[in-house]
Amino acid sequence: MSDDLLNILSNSNKDIDNQKLMDYLAGKLSDAEKHAFEEEMIDSDFMNDAVEGLDSFEKKTDIELYAQQLNRKLKEKLEKKKSRRSRRKIQDLPWFFYAIILILILAIISFVILRKFIS
Repeated sequence: MSDDLLNILSNSNKDIDNQKLMDYLAGKLSDAEKHAFEEEMIDSDFMNDAVEGLDSFEKKTDIELYAQQLNRKLKEKLEKKKSRRSRRKIQDLPWFFYAIILILILAIISFVILRKFIS
């Protein structure tokens, strides 16, 4: 998986401009930019929830640190899941073939036995 897909606050996010969001929370936007950002928030429930959640942090400087930690933990968890899934595919595959062969053998034996009794 690419790192871009794993970033929580990635630049490719169409709903939220991350830098503008951080500037808004830090109070660095001019009045016109602040007003335009708040109008965008009204139109987007996701953006509104994001601002409310990030605004609840006591230390605004720790937001970037939390985002980096979340990205790192998310990447680790996804990598574990991916490796576990690939190991499971390799291990489960032979049993699938064994089950098919067993079912075919049982079907052939059943056919032969039934043919003997019917004839």
